[in-house]
Amino acid sequence: MEKIFNKIKVYLDTSVISYLEQSDAPEQMQITREIWETLKNGRYDIYISNVVFKELSECSDEKKTQILLNHLNEIDYKYVNVTEKAVALAEKIVDFGILKKRSFDDCQHIAAAIMSNCDVIMSWNFKHIVNINTMKGIKVLTTLEGYKDILIYSPEAFQIDKESNDD
Repeated sequence: MEKIFNKIKVYLDTSVISYLEQSDAPEQMQITREIWETLKNGRYDIYISNVVFKELSECSDEKKTQILLNHLNEIDYKYVNVTEKAVALAEKIVDFGILKKRSFDDCQHIAAAIMSNCDVIMSWNFKHIVNINTMKGIKVLTTLEGYKDILIYSPEAFQIDKESNDD
């Protein structure tokens, strides 16, 4: 049977990449590494913004930064530059009270994903991104601003039952 759906467009925030080498959180690291294998096989269209690279470059451990950048070389992704329009949308996230100004990088991740017409944001950031208040607020914002709805999930939601999902 022919598939009738396009690939799901998934925006990865920095937390997903950093959890590939997060030895102090072994369970999340294992889940992320399993999901990474799925990402490597091209099952999803992956989007990563310049904010991810900025945040990775700010890592205090230069060796870890290089390891994480090497992981990015393992997957095929579309590079998204946060435009002025995306920054304006990120500012609306703050103006709507969804997130605070001090979380502006997170606002930019969300805005970049919305502006890129992604279907899903994948993040381990439960404090600012993967939580009910942010999800509700982003739903209101995308509706009011005329953007497509976007889902927000942790990598756990991407775990696939290999037996029931053979292609």
